Amino acid sequence: MPATPTRRPTPWSPWRARTDDAQPAVAERPEPTAAAVIKAFHTLAWGFIEWCVLYVLYAGLRGRTDRRVGIAGGIIAGEVLVFAGNGFRCPLTDLAEHYGAHSGSVTDIYLPKWFARNMPAIHTPLLVLTTYLHARNLRRLRRASGNR
Repeated sequence: MPATPTRRPTPWSPWRARTDDAQPAVAERPEPTAAAVIKAFHTLAWGFIEWCVLYVLYAGLRGRTDRRVGIAGGIIAGEVLVFAGNGFRCPLTDLAEHYGAHSGSVTDIYLPKWFARNMPAIHTPLLVLTTYLHARNLRRLRRASGNR
């Protein structure tokens, strides 16, 4: 009888229900100050990354591709790699929940639930669009300088 391959469980994410019935880790001794500091830092980091996304999109629409766009794009790429590498869940969420936060997610603080739930589906087309815009800008720049 051939052995059936085992399937790796799908990683949990905020927009997809947990398949393993696992609950978030609950701190044995909650530390509300640490949880609040982590959530505040998480919110600031998330806001800064959102600003980078909007800046890169704006610059692409305006036809500007420069060093600042490269830096902002690097920050966005780093966030995407960390997010994907952690099973599509921000590691700061887990850290805040470890220290006793009911929910470590920043999206439940001030965003409408539909937006928070669909954030990856909203951001993916934006990131594809910004990549296209800046590739277009670089092609135009090369043509203008005579290098094809």
